[in-house]
Amino acid sequence: MRTVTLATGETVPALGFGTWRMGERGGDRAAELAALRLGLDLGLTLVDTAEMYGDGRSEELVGEAIRGRRDEVFVVTKFYPHNASRAGVPAACARSLKRLGTDRIDLYLLHWPGSTPLEETVAALERLQDAGHIRHWGVSNFDTDDMEELEAVAGGERCRTDQVLYNLGRRGIEFDLLPWMRARAMPAMAYTPLEPDRLAGKPALARIATARGVTPLQVALAWVLAQPQVIAIPKASRAEHVRQNRAAHDIELTADELAALDAAFPPPTRKRSLEML
Repeated sequence: MRTVTLATGETVPALGFGTWRMGERGGDRAAELAALRLGLDLGLTLVDTAEMYGDGRSEELVGEAIRGRRDEVFVVTKFYPHNASRAGVPAACARSLKRLGTDRIDLYLLHWPGSTPLEETVAALERLQDAGHIRHWGVSNFDTDDMEELEAVAGGERCRTDQVLYNLGRRGIEFDLLPWMRARAMPAMAYTPLEPDRLAGKPALARIATARGVTPLQVALAWVLAQPQVIAIPKASRAEHVRQNRAAHDIELTADELAALDAAFPPPTRKRSLEML
């Protein structure tokens, strides 16, 4: 499994497991649990969730899936901006820890920018880290100006990632945010790296997929995984999708294929507002 290195020197898998909209329907639970456990077996040991997903039910699902295997897993979860205060962060963390059935969160993220001063949020996160409840912290859906504001806060330089929307059809962060992060040895975490409704029918992907005997979305995921210092966290609620994602990890796109994808999905030539889902 390819890895990405945090600024601390710790490595994490470049291909993880997203859980947005998992755990919401009880009838899907058995299949979702099986998918998560298969993912762990196949090396997808970075698992991302959030208190927002299914009002905590996604965290409970993840907690059940990793039971007995906690030390194998790098657990990422996120808290609401309205819980970003001095008292709100530790309270939200305690609830997430209980749902996850663990004594620590490996990476704890502010889900998107809110109204609480970043100084207050960072101080609360640092206290959680000092207490051992979280190992690292970061943010999600922060644009470059948000990251600059964060960096200016005391302790803000210890942010370990920014989790953002990134795929072949949404490359805006390549203009300024990704270079800003790479200059600081800060990996990006790409959520929705597949986005089937936007990408699945694109001819450029279909041509490469047909030639290789894989699916267009596997090519799309291989492209994200080819980007330096990017962690991809596609959701997979069925075993078949887990296996497809894992197989995409082993696709090494050629220079000609990458050039063809650049031509079909051009990189940005100007600043774009950060996209979110």
